[in-house]
Amino acid sequence: MSKESLEHLRDYIQMTLSPSDIFWLTGELITRSRKQEQFSPYTIEELQNRVADGERQISEGRFKTAEESLEELESLLECSVWTHK
Repeated sequence: MSKESLEHLRDYIQMTLSPSDIFWLTGELITRSRKQEQFSPYTIEELQNRVADGERQISEGRFKTAEESLEELESLLECSVWTHK
């Protein structure tokens, strides 16, 4: 995957996931990479279901703006759990 594609994926994740979901995903990626497991691609049906779920959440007003997500992430980064010793 190109660096540009990865940057777009990163930006999409930051705008759509909560900081706690990003933290969870990071842990999952690290765990899987350590185990050298291969990810399997989503089926068309799985992708369609994910899109439908996202659209439903948006129509119900269950989403955060990019600004809200960034504020939440910045708040988490200020937490002592994130402090590097």
